[in-house]
Amino acid sequence: MLGIINLNKPVGKTSHDMVALVRCSLGIRRVGHTGTLDPAASGVLPILVGKATGLSELLTDKTKRYTARVRVGIATDSYDTTGEITQKSDVRPTLEMVQAACQSFLGTIRQVPPMYSAIKVGGKKLYELARQGITIEREAREVTIHSLCCRDFTEDGFTLDVVCSKGTYIRSLCHDLGKALGTCAAMESLVRTGSGMFTIEDAITPEELVRRAEAGDVASFLLPPETVLADYPAACLSPQQGARVRNGLRYRLEQVGIKDGAEGSLYRLYEGDTLLCLSKAVPGEGSLVLAMEVGFYE
Repeated sequence: MLGIINLNKPVGKTSHDMVALVRCSLGIRRVGHTGTLDPAASGVLPILVGKATGLSELLTDKTKRYTARVRVGIATDSYDTTGEITQKSDVRPTLEMVQAACQSFLGTIRQVPPMYSAIKVGGKKLYELARQGITIEREAREVTIHSLCCRDFTEDGFTLDVVCSKGTYIRSLCHDLGKALGTCAAMESLVRTGSGMFTIEDAITPEELVRRAEAGDVASFLLPPETVLADYPAACLSPQQGARVRNGLRYRLEQVGIKDGAEGSLYRLYEGDTLLCLSKAVPGEGSLVLAMEVGFYE
């Protein structure tokens, strides 16, 4: 069994809960996800099944889209409204102030992750330290905010629509936005509306996944790897070439009909109509050769 599931994770469940659900429903151990969603968040969580788990890094790198509700006037230790309140403010910004502040966060910025995060420092996850009442200095990380729009504005809060790079903490963004507005703020709710090509409109709920799996209709929600690989050039191998690739042989690009290839480029290799692997062009002896990145064969 091989493929990708566009799953709509509900509030209150961990990303690991969703992996466990898929394992149980499909009867397969090799299952993973791309990009953790906090239990308090909901939305798009691509689940990888079988050898498609090899695509994890590729899919995690994709652009993310979120909708967050921000509450103005409080700050918390977790940067969201589930945490302990650490600060209050009576300052309330205007819509024009919020819109201007949003513009100042566009582009590449440096962001300090919240203490309640899964980042490891000294072998321990930050949230484990936070639960012990320990706060440590965190190194700022570069992230990119492609788009940041405010809507549904009220005196006590507003909604943010965010398009951003991987690794962006929306809770930190809400916290930092509050400081930029001369007040304080915390994230009230979060929905991931998109991850790469996957959208919440097309996502399947856990309940529907279980129902269809029990009915034997796995094909209706298990998407083939080609779903996310269609933009990469393809080459077709002969049965003899395919067998040699499976045994570790690296072909020169021109040997499989690829012209003007570039180092670092990814290519889909097929044996007949079957997707064999995703390979990368790397330097060989005098020319570029195809090194397997992810194999999809048994």
